[in-house]
Amino acid sequence: MADDCPKCEAGLPPWLATFADLMSLLMCFFVLLLSFAEVDAIRFKKMAESMKDAFGVQRKIPANEIVRGVSVIKQEFSPNMVNDPSPINEITQRTIENEREHLEVNGAVMEAAAKQIEQEVKQQAAEIIALLQKEIDAGLVSIETGGSKIIIRIQEKGSFSSGSARLDPGFIQVLDRIGDAVVKSPGKVVVAGHTDNIPISTARFRSNWELSSARAVTVVHSLLKNPDIDPARVLVEGHADSHPLVPNDSSKNRSVNRRVEMILERGDDLDNGETLLIEDKRGG
Repeated sequence: MADDCPKCEAGLPPWLATFADLMSLLMCFFVLLLSFAEVDAIRFKKMAESMKDAFGVQRKIPANEIVRGVSVIKQEFSPNMVNDPSPINEITQRTIENEREHLEVNGAVMEAAAKQIEQEVKQQAAEIIALLQKEIDAGLVSIETGGSKIIIRIQEKGSFSSGSARLDPGFIQVLDRIGDAVVKSPGKVVVAGHTDNIPISTARFRSNWELSSARAVTVVHSLLKNPDIDPARVLVEGHADSHPLVPNDSSKNRSVNRRVEMILERGDDLDNGETLLIEDKRGG
């Protein structure tokens, strides 16, 4: 009897039921995640376009425009015929001749200007010597010219006490006359202080650098009492014992090196290394 019953068809494998349950659970899980999530439409669109370009068919290929070169030879030169000489050499010669002529003219103008400035500097130096002849004879002041510069050297003797930056009252009138000469002389005014090589260390000055700078500042303050002197023209420098005129090997030489220099500069320095001495340098 049992043999007469038809055999049932074989069903699906047993593992398939478990796999279907797992897929259903995963689908429900991601549906819940999607329902709770906030979708950024702009970012989603960009991501979709990126995925489309990556996995889809790209119809448009972006390409930068290729910069086409320009032939300089083609612009500047023309094809040369066999019997037609090229004009390049002729153009080059004309260019060089024009430049040479221009340079010669500029050189002549600069040379003439330099000579004129030197003559004016010598004339101004002579006027300053006439104003300060008494102090020059006493060895308190010396004057030199070099190219476009007039150097007025004020010695320590008669102007400052030893180790002090206070101007002696009797020297104020001398600086007043120097100020009148500065007003008449155009250009920059550099006031530089110098000392000897004997170090100083006091409550007022820690070193020769401070002493030389303080003396230069004192001279500048005295000059600027003249309202006709523009403060923008004045420059203060302190050199201590770094620029001696003579070796610091004697008391006389050290007194020469203790000085304040007032340098009147006319434009660029045209000094060629030779200095014309107007008055002998005399130590205090």
